Amino acid sequence: MTPRRVTVIPPTLNLLTKAPTGTVKKRRTAGYARVSTDSDEQFTSYEAQIDYYTQYIKRHSDWEFVKVYTDEGITGTNTKRRDGFKEMIKDALDGKIDLIVTKSISRFARNTVDTLVNVRKLKEHGVEVFFEKENIYTFDSKGELLITIMSSLAQEESRSISENVTWGQRKRFADGKVSLPYKQFLGYRKGADGIPEIVPEEAEIVRSIYKMFINGLTPGAIAKELIAQGIPTPSGKKGWQYGTVNSILHNEKYKGDARLQKCFTVDFLTKKTKVNEGEVPQYYVENSHPAIIPPDEWELVQRETERRKKLGGRYRSNDILCCRIVCGDCGTFYGSKVWHSTDKYRRVIWQCNAKYKYNCNTPKYDDDTIKKGFINALNQLIGDKDNILDDCRIIQKTLTDCSEIDRKLEIALQEIEVVTELTKKCINENSTNAQNQEAFASKYNSLVQRYETEKNKVDELNALKLERQHKADEIGAFMFRIHELDTIEEFDSTVWLATIDRVIANADGSLVYCFVNGAQIKV
Repeated sequence: MTPRRVTVIPPTLNLLTKAPTGTVKKRRTAGYARVSTDSDEQFTSYEAQIDYYTQYIKRHSDWEFVKVYTDEGITGTNTKRRDGFKEMIKDALDGKIDLIVTKSISRFARNTVDTLVNVRKLKEHGVEVFFEKENIYTFDSKGELLITIMSSLAQEESRSISENVTWGQRKRFADGKVSLPYKQFLGYRKGADGIPEIVPEEAEIVRSIYKMFINGLTPGAIAKELIAQGIPTPSGKKGWQYGTVNSILHNEKYKGDARLQKCFTVDFLTKKTKVNEGEVPQYYVENSHPAIIPPDEWELVQRETERRKKLGGRYRSNDILCCRIVCGDCGTFYGSKVWHSTDKYRRVIWQCNAKYKYNCNTPKYDDDTIKKGFINALNQLIGDKDNILDDCRIIQKTLTDCSEIDRKLEIALQEIEVVTELTKKCINENSTNAQNQEAFASKYNSLVQRYETEKNKVDELNALKLERQHKADEIGAFMFRIHELDTIEEFDSTVWLATIDRVIANADGSLVYCFVNGAQIKV
């Protein structure tokens, strides 16, 4: 029998680089540098890293310098927003790079999955990564194990840093320390002591936005007006949006207060944030910084916003009188009409929107008549100021006394708790014992009906409580305005919003001014 003979055929290509084994070729080498904040201190580190890796690569005679890829002011917890990193990976996969040199695994990514996915992807295409701090070459047989361990440690370090930052933020919140996104916040800049200070020119824009809203304009109409005037947005852009104006009108910081932690970070890896709906604490700081808008005026805007929301599509005008004048014949709101819109006799008149539908006999009124009538009625009301204020205090005390509502709420909530336990018991018995399913369904549906009834009762009681609080706030604003006034000679939109509930237009031409406190004065 012929003896077996084995001949070894040596490899001609490198398993990882695919280059011929006998050739000596310079490895095309790139560096990667990243700093994770935009601070001036980190900028120095960023420049130093670029210079260091440029010189480091060029010192190796068997390396050919490609470039240093960089990311500035970008987090390392994921690679989604790192343009320099993504460009480097693309060039490597396109065959332009053989070796990537970076400072450490934590500079490459603080996310274990991202690190391993990218290292393996590069390895498949014959591209090696060298982590200088850990002295790991990814083509080394132990490289992947070490990378997995080191990446996990880097990820935990990132978690620890994130938790420390979150703790620090919440500690500042609890201490009432306020900071604003000044680059995108109109009206304030960071003061010398760290407290927001007013920027006079920007504050005037904020005041004009509030004034336009009080005069009847909608946020959309205000945005168009600001664009027409060539006023830039908080971020310096030309185009104002409804949402930008709306956020300015409802941000409590403009009245000198601050609600902190409105949003929070859900996951330190993805950096995703969500609106705080009670998952984490919030902190409300009163008088935290100088106010641009007086608190009573800010509250007035919030109440007017709620009124317009309730009116829905019926509030279409840009006039303060809109949806305030009611036809005494049919109960429909008066609407504005423009007469002689193109000539010198142009004027705005108000008439019942359903005048021809219901053949109402109520007359038309011009702006001047309605506003002069308001001045007359309010001056009559002010004449009995002391008695009016005493009555308001009684009304406000009655509205804020919600003890009976709270008692009913407690009973309803106890009933919900009982029904919930009975429902659990019913379901458990059905799952453990054989039962008539029709009887079970009937019992279960009855319990569900009881639960829904009590839940609706709780919702109604909470809505009633909130409504009473809003009415008490209205009375408070009314008292504040009345207390300040002696007599008025000119129409004031702020006073109108704070004091008037509605105006009833009668067929005899009279106007009945119904005030927030319930008083009615016929003019």
